[in-house]
Amino acid sequence: RHSSPCYPAMKPDRKKRVCVLGSGNWGTVIAKIVGSNSLHSELLQERVSMYVYEEELEDGRKLSEVINEHHENVKYLPGHKLPPNVVAVTDAAEAVRGADVLVFVLPRQFVRTLCATLVGQIKPTAVGVSLIKGFDSEDGPLDLVSNTIARYLKIRMCVLMGANNANEVAAEKVAETTIGCKDKRLVPLLKAIFQTDYLKVSVNDDVEAVEVCGALKNVVACAAGFVDGLELGSNAKAAVVRLGLLEMVRFVDSFYPGSRLGTFFQSCGVADLMTTCYGGQRDSRVAAAFAKSGKTLAELEEEMLGGKKLQARGAIGTRTAFEVNRFLKENKMEEQFPLLTAVHLAATGVAPPNAVLQCVRDAPDYTPMVRNLLVM
Repeated sequence: RHSSPCYPAMKPDRKKRVCVLGSGNWGTVIAKIVGSNSLHSELLQERVSMYVYEEELEDGRKLSEVINEHHENVKYLPGHKLPPNVVAVTDAAEAVRGADVLVFVLPRQFVRTLCATLVGQIKPTAVGVSLIKGFDSEDGPLDLVSNTIARYLKIRMCVLMGANNANEVAAEKVAETTIGCKDKRLVPLLKAIFQTDYLKVSVNDDVEAVEVCGALKNVVACAAGFVDGLELGSNAKAAVVRLGLLEMVRFVDSFYPGSRLGTFFQSCGVADLMTTCYGGQRDSRVAAAFAKSGKTLAELEEEMLGGKKLQARGAIGTRTAFEVNRFLKENKMEEQFPLLTAVHLAATGVAPPNAVLQCVRDAPDYTPMVRNLLVM
């Protein structure tokens, strides 16, 4: 665990300004929520800036102009109107100017570049909330994305992770999410920003565990996808998912000691894992096709995701399974995480996808570990 530096506190006597950094599918959904909550809030300023990486649409119009004119992100969240107080801004420094809360919801490979442009532009009292799932290991040891942002910008960081299918949340179907935050004084503000009638927010001070759950569940989802693709049945899939959850718990216990088992029973843990493994999310879908078709992951990513990289693939730009495996290998702990290791080996062609079943057969007894963590 990293020691927490002392940050200057927010002034409690005025409304807070929120900036959403990211305008993809989930980022736009979050901007919709924040914008709606800010319209008549006692804690939030009405205007919400959303940083948009400018793109030209097929008809020649600029994405930011369409968002500001029609209040709709026609590329990443078509059919859902944004509140009129959400303003698309294409200059990141301008977007964050005067912001008290920065919501980071962009692909992790762009985090460092964005943060580098924001150095010196952020209020020292600002708070960041990362919704980015994955690890950062660009220049060395495996680390949490929130830690990378904190190092660059010298601000306090919280995280938001959960079983949050973006399109379902956009349609205002009931969901829940977990915010990891160590400062209890921020809880009312964070709930004012994110909680709605259809999105329940739980706040947990077990921040590292919350974030690690959001990263590792995609690797487990690939193992579940292998089972689907090989048509091995629901029993086998359940066994793989259960083992994956236990390895997530062991990972946190090994590298972020002091975390609580109860965190894994919140939305960030078992709920997000279930949604990702059983809800037809992209990692499990592509993994199923990989196991069934014999095509390479690169071919399937191009066919099914338009070239987007699968979270668990060890490819250029680094992906979660590759990063985790390298970290485990450095710590001589691959054997203690057989499922996470098997996913990496299958994704890189070293082992067949059905290797995940051997992990179930040879799974160790996790009872002592769970007993030691039974502080809910």
